[in-house]
Amino acid sequence: MKGSRALLKLLEDRGVDTMFGYPGGSVIPIFDELLDSPIRDILVRHEQCAAHMADGYARATGRPGVCLATSGPGATNLVTGVATAYADSSPMIVLTGQVMSGALGMGAFQEVDCFSLMMPITKHNYRLLDTKDLPEAVSSGWQIAQTGRPGPVHIDLPLDTINSEMDDSLLDAEFPVISVTEDMRQIPLAVDLIMKAERPLILAGGGVIGSNSAPELVTLAETIWAPVITSLMGIGSIPDEHPLALGCPGMHGRTGALRAMKDTDLLIAVGSRFSDRTFSKHTELPPNAKVVHIDVDPVELGKHSQTAASIRADVKRALQAMLSHIRTQKHEAWAEKVRAIKAQCCCETDIDQVPICPQKVMHEINKILDDKTIITTEVGQNQMWASHFLKIKHPRQFISSGGFGTMGFGFPAAIGAKAAKPDHKVMDVAGDGSLLMVMQELATAVAEDLPVTVCLLNNGWLGMVKQWQKLFWNERYSGTQLYRCMPDFVALAKSFGADGVHVDRPSEVAEALRMGLDSDVPFIVDIKVDPEEDILPMLPPNPAIPPIMGRCRF
Repeated sequence: MKGSRALLKLLEDRGVDTMFGYPGGSVIPIFDELLDSPIRDILVRHEQCAAHMADGYARATGRPGVCLATSGPGATNLVTGVATAYADSSPMIVLTGQVMSGALGMGAFQEVDCFSLMMPITKHNYRLLDTKDLPEAVSSGWQIAQTGRPGPVHIDLPLDTINSEMDDSLLDAEFPVISVTEDMRQIPLAVDLIMKAERPLILAGGGVIGSNSAPELVTLAETIWAPVITSLMGIGSIPDEHPLALGCPGMHGRTGALRAMKDTDLLIAVGSRFSDRTFSKHTELPPNAKVVHIDVDPVELGKHSQTAASIRADVKRALQAMLSHIRTQKHEAWAEKVRAIKAQCCCETDIDQVPICPQKVMHEINKILDDKTIITTEVGQNQMWASHFLKIKHPRQFISSGGFGTMGFGFPAAIGAKAAKPDHKVMDVAGDGSLLMVMQELATAVAEDLPVTVCLLNNGWLGMVKQWQKLFWNERYSGTQLYRCMPDFVALAKSFGADGVHVDRPSEVAEALRMGLDSDVPFIVDIKVDPEEDILPMLPPNPAIPPIMGRCRF
């Protein structure tokens, strides 16, 4: 069997149904085989977006997304998308073409050492110099991408390797990978700390979503009556309207989450890495508080100075083991305080003013957000508005770039999520700066019949950087003004065969969003929002500056 056919057969056998890619000379054999493969080939308009689409597919399903690019610039264009997936522990198979193996190191046309480029941003890396090694690379790579802490795996494919023949009996060989070492010896200590705590608090991170352990997390919270705060990557771990859900802490977190962190005596961190956007001088725990940390990645354990118990294990298995030893308890004083905190954390959202407030847009999205709607976001103010105000109900319903903060992620990720879940409606909450980076993918969405909706919070600025310049740089605005030359986004959408509508008044928002979600073509809801409305509260990077609250109550 030819290497290019063997590659697709190996992927088909693992249930791959979609591949996002862009062709070039070194991968023509693979694209030729795709004509006879059941795998859906989605032609992107830029390779970075192929990686973001594969990432969105993976986050929506929990299965590895697959992307493909040619050698040289095709491979380097993937790098930002692969790094985004790596930062957020998203499983992917990244395929890159390469020049003939005999030409490696000779400066051949479109040669780049992609193996070395990908090494810092992937879990594992393969360069295939012999076709017979292809089954091991795909089989092992597929397992590695999902074993332990998920992440992208890269396979570099020289042209002569995929053009050579191989014994197809090798396709059935098994290549087990080294299993993840777990250490749950401190579970009894963790249980003892939990049982003695009077004000327990749970921090749910992306590991809860990745391990599909949201049911166990909610059970733990209800058993010990512990409120739950969620990192950006952990949104959806607990339904937002659950009485114990307090939302996100951190730089733009909800005041309820921030207050709970100041009052707790035990933080149970589940699948969270204590990132600098969640933890800062403003969010330090009380000095006598302790931390129980559960994570599958040993690198993350011990990062918090107040850690009293560390459990290195798959989050689901660790929670199940703990629940078998934990007794139901409820500290009434803490329960009453949590109820008061949740009631007091109430921001005005139904604001009737022109220019439109972003809070009003989130208010209207919440009205139509059902169980079969997926939200993606770009990066910036739009992302923080969405994470702060949207009432997410389920895991994998909220998809956003966390650790890498990649502008231009949300729209292609929405396309990938729609390809993965065609029966779901998908909406990207976007800013004009981010959307301008990836507008070409409207062609992909139209050509592939993937009708996603873009809720565009259009304020004519790079809003988050402008907010920093406004609050901390004496309103010296440099490099952030987009309004001097802005396209008509609706006209641009229509030029691709998509559709859209302009929104200038708050009374128009609800109908426009429904039009977008009901459209059978990609749709941009271009909402002119107030450029002076900042996403608050905000915890300044300088701990000497007090929190900036804005409309939020504390």
